Amino acid sequence: MNVLNITSKENSPPFELQVQALEERGVDCTTVSVPGTVTADSSRSILDYLRFHPTVLKESLGSYDLIHANYGLTAPFAITQPRLPVVLSLWGTDLDGELGWISKLCANFCDATIVMSERMERELGQRCHVIPHGVDFALFEPSPRSEAMDRLGWDPNAKHVLFPYKAEREVKNYPRAKRIVEAIRDDVPEPVHLQTAREVPHSEMPLYMNAADCLLLTSDREGSPNVVKEAIACNLPVVSVDVGDVPERLEGVTPSAVCRSDRELRRALSSVLERGDRSNGRERAERISTEWMSAQIHDVYRDVVDQ
Repeated sequence: MNVLNITSKENSPPFELQVQALEERGVDCTTVSVPGTVTADSSRSILDYLRFHPTVLKESLGSYDLIHANYGLTAPFAITQPRLPVVLSLWGTDLDGELGWISKLCANFCDATIVMSERMERELGQRCHVIPHGVDFALFEPSPRSEAMDRLGWDPNAKHVLFPYKAEREVKNYPRAKRIVEAIRDDVPEPVHLQTAREVPHSEMPLYMNAADCLLLTSDREGSPNVVKEAIACNLPVVSVDVGDVPERLEGVTPSAVCRSDRELRRALSSVLERGDRSNGRERAERISTEWMSAQIHDVYRDVVDQ
C-alpha cells in the first residue's frame, strides 16, 4: 500500500514514529510538509499554506492508494484534490483550538477520521476511529533512578517534579504547575524542585522521566498527551488535570491521579511524593505501543481503500 502523508508537523516525534511504525508493517509512506518554519515566536503564515496547495495537487497524481492528512489545517488541501480517498488525523489543539471549526468542517468530507481520544470523538460529533499516538517502548523504558539523577546532576536528597514542556508554552499552564509545587513544599519534608523540559531533545526525555519522582501535567487542553504515555512506559507516576484521554490512559495505573482542582492536585502530588514509589504503568501500557497504533491505522487504510 502506498500512502501520501501531508502534514504541518513533519519533525514531530509522534508523527515520525507513526510513519516508521507503518513502514515496518509494509506501508510505503511519502511525506509532503507545509513550507515555512515554526519557531517559539512565530508560526506558519497563510501564504505558506497557500503555497502548499499546488504541491499537494501535483503529488496526488502519483501512484498512491490514499492521502493521509495529519493535523486539521492540512485537511482542506487533502479534500480538494480529486483522485484519492482521504484519511484525516486530528491531534487535539486542531479540534478544540480557535481554528477547530476548519477540522470539523473538513471531517465531513473525509473517508475516515482518526482522533486521539473518546473526548475528541464527542467533540467532533461524528463517528471516527480513536487511535492515540503510540510510544517507542525501546526508548521509553524504566532505568535505575540513581543513575539518571547522577547524569542530570539532580540532588538525590530532594524530590523532583517534572513539568514536561517549555515554561513559555501558554496552553501548558506552567504558572499553575509552579503554584502547585510551591504549595506542597509545606507538606513534604524533603526539598521539592520543579524541573522543566526546556530545550530537551526527545531522545533525552527518558532520562528525565527516570530521574523524576512524578510528572505534573497542568495543560488547559490536550488531545492525547504523549508525555503521559511516555511516563507510563517509564513507570513514572503522573498527576494530571482532567484533559484529553488522560483518565483512560491512567486507569489502573498507581500511584497516579487525575484531578479537577488545585486542591486535588496539591493533595495528589503530596501523596505521590511521600509514597516515593514508581508506578505499575509499564504493565498497563499494552494499548499505547507503536505496534498497536500502526496496526489500527493500517486497518483504517484497508477499510478506506476497500470502500
